Amino acid sequence: MPRELMLDEKTAARNMAEIEPKYSSQEAVVEANRCLYCFDAPCIMACPTGIDIPGFIKKISSGNLAGSARTILKSNILGASCARVCPTSVLCEGACVMLDRDELPIKIGRLQRYATDYVFENDVKIFDPPKKKSGKRVALIGGGPASLGCAAELAQLGHDTVIFEKKEHAGGLNTYGIAYYKLTTETSLKEVELVKSLGIEIRTGVEVGKDIQAKELEQEFDAIFIGVGLGHTYKLDIPGEDLPEVVEALEFIEELHVNPLHEVPVGRRVAVIGCGNTAIDAVTQAKRLGAEHAVIIYRRGEKDMPAYAYEYDIAKKDGAEFVFHAVPVEVLGKDGHVVGLKLARTEMGEDGRLNVIPGSEFELPFDMVIKALGQEKMTDMLKGMFPDLELARNGVIQREPATGQTNIPHIFAGGDGANGGSEVVNAVGEGKKAARAIHRMFTGETVEGPVQWTRIGVVNAKPVGSGLDNPIRVPELETTYSAGGK
Repeated sequence: MPRELMLDEKTAARNMAEIEPKYSSQEAVVEANRCLYCFDAPCIMACPTGIDIPGFIKKISSGNLAGSARTILKSNILGASCARVCPTSVLCEGACVMLDRDELPIKIGRLQRYATDYVFENDVKIFDPPKKKSGKRVALIGGGPASLGCAAELAQLGHDTVIFEKKEHAGGLNTYGIAYYKLTTETSLKEVELVKSLGIEIRTGVEVGKDIQAKELEQEFDAIFIGVGLGHTYKLDIPGEDLPEVVEALEFIEELHVNPLHEVPVGRRVAVIGCGNTAIDAVTQAKRLGAEHAVIIYRRGEKDMPAYAYEYDIAKKDGAEFVFHAVPVEVLGKDGHVVGLKLARTEMGEDGRLNVIPGSEFELPFDMVIKALGQEKMTDMLKGMFPDLELARNGVIQREPATGQTNIPHIFAGGDGANGGSEVVNAVGEGKKAARAIHRMFTGETVEGPVQWTRIGVVNAKPVGSGLDNPIRVPELETTYSAGGK
């Protein structure tokens, strides 16, 4: 049967409210005062944008919220959205030394949100325009987090930038592709306005390769940054996939960002194929829109799923169900609409390959199927724009990780189109590193930092060095130490 509208306006708004409410001023100060303000703070090393975390928390404890937000936003222009969507348990909070004391980590994400929200709610001016302009111009293809991070850094270094975004609004997945209860469109667009306030031009509704050609950009600009994301979700390649109630996860999530919440239809029984973080966003969104049953179907087991543990917990708390070791073999239809899925059981073979068990087929009733199988690479589009651009074997842009520079010297890249799919904070960090490399190409100057003011004045210590250069994820640290490394 067709998808239905399940909720009234008030119920939809309540169900889609953010998971963790904003701190009150008292809560924020109490939490900030728990911080030990470590000198060699591991949380800084775990942040892909290198925020001076003890520094911004110290300012909260003293009531300097504008200064706190400035510390955050100078390192990460999208600090407000990252405060909401970062997987803090495997980044800054997971590295917190409080865990070594068998205590809860400092709630860095919520404190970061508290400080950055203050700036937006009170229209506080954080940045001044650069004192001098270089005369150099950079074009940025795609208006997502990588390009926004790159453009913000370039603007502060005195270079003119123009972002080309094919959609109505910039922001990329922040604006269109993250579950509404995590990040609202309003928050993302406020950040876009902050980026624009640096003097950055954003041309929306302009698709490079269609409305303007890449060759024109190469003629008009001194450098180009490619910040495109990924393409459509991979196909199931099974009968019935073309039925109208079979949709891509990101398309389903986008509906909540472009339409009133109560006007987004959903099935009563929803199947989500895949078990990554986007699949979790889709299944929880379906439940919060009123689906009676929302079920994730995953070909492997619970321990193998790529979704983060805290995402898994969110889905279970929302009443999502899970069917492991199963793959869809057919979308069942009746009268032109989805009525169910035919599934087959899987097992791991001795050779390490996943096999479908013969004769294990079974059927489950569904009226909506959401595909969350990962996204295709933008290989054809990239080759169409830049025929000489080198791509890696997996289809992402080949570039130098420390600088983002590609085999074409004046072209740089970052974000999902270059890393294959990672977090927002990684994209911002990659954009920032590329901006510094572009600046060095223009001027010969090397930008050092971010500066950690909490380290200044300490004998034989350098107040720089952070996760911007080489972010360390907590699971990697734990693996190293458990193996006897240092």
